[in-house]
Amino acid sequence: MDKEIEGIVEIGSKDVVERRASATGVLNLSEASAQAIQNKTVKKGDVLEASTIAAIQAVKETPRIVPHCHPIPLEGCKVQWSWEGFALRCTVHVSAHYKTGIEMEALTGVCAGLLCALDMVKSIEKDADGQYPNTSISDIEVLEKYKGQ
Repeated sequence: MDKEIEGIVEIGSKDVVERRASATGVLNLSEASAQAIQNKTVKKGDVLEASTIAAIQAVKETPRIVPHCHPIPLEGCKVQWSWEGFALRCTVHVSAHYKTGIEMEALTGVCAGLLCALDMVKSIEKDADGQYPNTSISDIEVLEKYKGQ
């Protein structure tokens, strides 16, 4: 049985237009981790600073992480952090003028930012058995996808 699988979708004939996308997600933490991040007492360093860098790097590396994504000449990336109780929300906004959408870049940035934050506080989050019973990453979603004319 022969089967052809499309690798990268052909976009050569598409017009270059303005593109924007925003995505968000939440890292649910303990009170101890939230306080350590806010007070900048985490042993590995400034969590929001490091996680912002991780998010930006991931946005730029999306085609290397997600095989069907095209390399896109990004023009902007903004990372926002906010607290919802002890939950840390990451929101990533990206922009470009290109032939294909950039929501995957925004989502990849959110995931990497949240993973970096978790990595930096995992020693605080672990229980006596070395598990993370109350720690989770959730609510990852695209907030906006804009395609200009």
